[in-house]
Amino acid sequence: MSYSPEFKQEAIRLAIESSQPIAQTARDLGVNPNTLYTWVTNYRQQENPGSQQAQESPQNELKRLRQENARLKEERDILKKAAAYFAKNSR
Repeated sequence: MSYSPEFKQEAIRLAIESSQPIAQTARDLGVNPNTLYTWVTNYRQQENPGSQQAQESPQNELKRLRQENARLKEERDILKKAAAYFAKNSR
């Protein structure tokens, strides 16, 4: 479905200024929530082109995400070991 630029601008304004979640604003407007999220993300990147996400190259993003993934796996493994330890000691 194609939306007019005016409709998109108004939808973005409502999504940003509203206290309700973007998904709820999208439902109220009859727009797919993912579509409204995309509009808002694009708007924010245009308004702040110096942001980290807009400047980050795909290679740097991949490196950053791999590091974050490794850290999260390590944290998960620590929590698994702690849960097993406490489960064993509570018997």
